[in-house]
Amino acid sequence: MPQYMDLELSKAAYKLMHDLIKVKKGESVLITLDSVSDFRVSEEFAKMAEALGAKVMLAWHSTPVGYGKLTMPYLPEPLIACADKTDVWIEMNEQWLLYSPIWDAAVANGRTRQVMLGGLGIECIVRCIGNVDLEVQAQFQDKLTEMTQNAKHVRITNAAGTDVSFEMDPTRKISNEMRYDTPGPHFLIGQIGWCPEESTINGVIAFDGTVSGGGEAELGRLESPLSYVVEGGRIQEIKGGWQADVLRKYIKKLDDPNMYLIAHCCYGVNPNARLDGITSEDERVWGSTQWGIGHQGTGYAKGGKTRHAISHIDGICLNSSVYLDGVKILDEGVYIEPALKELAAKLGK
Repeated sequence: MPQYMDLELSKAAYKLMHDLIKVKKGESVLITLDSVSDFRVSEEFAKMAEALGAKVMLAWHSTPVGYGKLTMPYLPEPLIACADKTDVWIEMNEQWLLYSPIWDAAVANGRTRQVMLGGLGIECIVRCIGNVDLEVQAQFQDKLTEMTQNAKHVRITNAAGTDVSFEMDPTRKISNEMRYDTPGPHFLIGQIGWCPEESTINGVIAFDGTVSGGGEAELGRLESPLSYVVEGGRIQEIKGGWQADVLRKYIKKLDDPNMYLIAHCCYGVNPNARLDGITSEDERVWGSTQWGIGHQGTGYAKGGKTRHAISHIDGICLNSSVYLDGVKILDEGVYIEPALKELAAKLGK
């Protein structure tokens, strides 16, 4: 029997497998999801991969607890054994396997194309992949990536109190989440991420969107701003209301000094993303910036060497303003640089 958004989901699944991942005949495709994930999405992905000639396995498993290394005691041995033995791994887990040891192994093996779409349901997949003009989106993201890569100094502010500056590290590539056809880590389109030179990150990062990190750090939508005071890339203080108190106690309980280190900064630029409390989508809300702390994957780490931490926590700064070498390109969530402004208009922003 037909189900809700069947045709739209099929279109989005085809665009993911054919246009973005570029699945080839004979390749192995692993799709993982835990017991609280939306099975229909993963099932549709599996069908499209099969139609493209891939060898498909859908691994439905017990839901782990925690995030990053904290997930490992809850994972079944067969999943641990196979995650880095595939050409393509699409992660649909509600409780992410991202930044866990099996994720680290998969993204560093030179073979696996790991696509992290954790927690995304039908409506989000349709909106954020199926209904996006991929050609124009690629042009926008490529332009913004190029401008940021060429900058030396960056400043980011927002109305919640963010005012942070840093120097770019020209030896580090910027991760442009638009194409999934190369080995390594990939995420939902509409995000551009990197890590600046950590020692130069100074100021206040004020989150007014969501904060997520599994367990007690899964704060969701914030009732009031939560701020990191950062010196030299290390959090010196966490300020805010009761949610800040929860986060502060949780990080202290983890007893890992690397949990206080900045891991990455990102732009959110998916024209159809909404702030719904699902981190994989929240991080792509147009005009936002996003910061992660703790475990730092190979895509962001200096020299491509993973910086280990027991977990990872992300936060969203809405309606950001961004200055590249003193020139404002983003003004309270609106791209004003002429080339970006023109492309944004084509995307409906």
